Amino acid sequence: MNYNFISVAAITPKIKVADTVYNTDAICQYISDAVDENVKIIVFPELSITGYTCNDLFFQTIMLDKALEGLQEIVDFSKGKDAIIFVGLPLEHKHLLYNVAAVISNGKLLGIVPKYFIPNYREFYEKRYFMKGNKEVSEYYFVDKDGNGYNVPFGMNLLFSCDTMKDLVIGVEICEDVWAPNPPSIAHALAGATVIVNLSASDEITGKTDYRRSLISGQSARLICGYIYANAGDGESTQDLVFSGHNMICENGTTIKESPSLSIGMIKGELDLERIRSERRRMDTFEQEENLAYQKVSFTLKKEPLTLTRFIDPDPFVPKDKNNRFRRCEEILKIQAHGLIKRLEHTWCRNVVIGISGGLDSTLALLVVTKAFDLLHLDRKGIIAVTMPCFGTTDRTYRNACQLTKLLGATLLEVDIKDAVSLHFRDIGHDVGVKDVTYENGQARERTQVLMDIANKYNGLVIGTGDMSELALGWATYNGDHMSMYGVNSSVPKTLVRYLVEYYANTCGNKQLEEILLDILDTPVSPELLPPKEGEIAQKTEDIVGPYQLHDFFLYYVLRFGYRPSRIYYMACHAFNGIYEKQTILNWMKIFYHRFFTQQFKRSCLPDGPKVGSVAVSPRGDLRMPSDACSRIWLDELGTLL
Repeated sequence: MNYNFISVAAITPKIKVADTVYNTDAICQYISDAVDENVKIIVFPELSITGYTCNDLFFQTIMLDKALEGLQEIVDFSKGKDAIIFVGLPLEHKHLLYNVAAVISNGKLLGIVPKYFIPNYREFYEKRYFMKGNKEVSEYYFVDKDGNGYNVPFGMNLLFSCDTMKDLVIGVEICEDVWAPNPPSIAHALAGATVIVNLSASDEITGKTDYRRSLISGQSARLICGYIYANAGDGESTQDLVFSGHNMICENGTTIKESPSLSIGMIKGELDLERIRSERRRMDTFEQEENLAYQKVSFTLKKEPLTLTRFIDPDPFVPKDKNNRFRRCEEILKIQAHGLIKRLEHTWCRNVVIGISGGLDSTLALLVVTKAFDLLHLDRKGIIAVTMPCFGTTDRTYRNACQLTKLLGATLLEVDIKDAVSLHFRDIGHDVGVKDVTYENGQARERTQVLMDIANKYNGLVIGTGDMSELALGWATYNGDHMSMYGVNSSVPKTLVRYLVEYYANTCGNKQLEEILLDILDTPVSPELLPPKEGEIAQKTEDIVGPYQLHDFFLYYVLRFGYRPSRIYYMACHAFNGIYEKQTILNWMKIFYHRFFTQQFKRSCLPDGPKVGSVAVSPRGDLRMPSDACSRIWLDELGTLL
């Protein structure tokens, strides 16, 4: 299966101006190369058969005739090649000259799309040669190399729909079309196009590459589509201009592949049609217009296995670029803090109570609280950080919790809960020597009771520390650490928690605080509910529920795009190649789905907390899921893999 990925290419051949024979040969060679690499959508630049810079040579009958012969050659060459191809040429139609894109597949000319917006400003003077294209579809009579003639649809309102891939519908625009205030691609997308191709001849001047990049990427985001942009380059006349060969493949605002400016050749990548479909399905403001006067032309591509070359981020919640990551971390910390600020203002609370364990989640929550207090100009002494050592507490986490609280200037309280928990076990008839779920959860619930009662004593709010990954897996004690009065970390995934704490450590300007935070980052993730072994943490969360890196990957694609399990597994195997074995990924994926479905009852009654990213599990917003939904069809599909 190709899981609705499709391999595409934007190609800039080296051309010779007005040498249609040379250019046609170059185009055919690139088609052959692309097809050999299993590329299914192949896009060449504007007027690629003749060159864009022919100027008044466009009026020469011989060149127009030779351009048409070049098109016939390319159509014939495409026989038996499983791809759809877009090439540019000047074409005479009803005694008028048009700048067009010819659409070709497997020995057939499928259609001809004329350029709609004809630029005639600054260095451009296309109106000297070309007529504005018509939106309405008419017919062009094409005669192929063998002398066979047939009518071909001619017009801007054409869409090319793949019979074998229902989510592949292609719309065409040519260069200036996308620079206009109302690009044709808007109507194409509203009429159903999921991929836009642009045959372009955009010259290079300083600063234009950045603008072009933002334009194409932004258009793919606005239209929730794939966008393939092929630009003219080397070989075009440099009498007055230089053409960049700046090609791009974009998808939903993400640049999948981009060529260097001032280059020639082919860039290729995979578009994710399923992602486009999922995003459009989710966004009810993306309303397709059924009454648009479009004609759909069908074509067929083989649905073949595909080897992904595009980058799939193993940490989709975490920006790879350090500068972007730092900006994101600062933004998230502000969102968390401002969420808490509103709650404090609304309740007239000047104190908060937070359980501090020396672990990552409670550390992040404490950092957020201090940021909120600073923004409100409140004394940090109103932050009551409570450490509650019990059977599983290690010296390392206890020491870090205490030192962190003191360095931040918060109030430290210590409540040793061993006696209270032991008394509780005696009351319910539980043998303290039996280290089962009652033993573990009894400690978590006792801690929550302590926090709630201290909050009453100080007229404060209990701040929740649990993160989104734990909530997704149900790795929280119901009515224990599951409960609070405001959960500042409730939509922050575990993989991102680490970077938020690291960011704070790197920017706090306090060497002692930085050292404590880095040691916390280096501490294994653990609820510390089982006694230590030789003073070290005995209970490591990821040994029990699996690596959070994998679970966050699963969570992102389950909730953000609604992908089916087999597709997420396919993507995970690509993203984690060399990191986790396929069987390991599959095993933890089964655990993820099992826990995700069975633990929804905990998420159904979550405390309030701020949404910080595109994925959240709040029962009042992003995840309205029945607590008793069955996971059978998801797990059954996973059972068919490997």
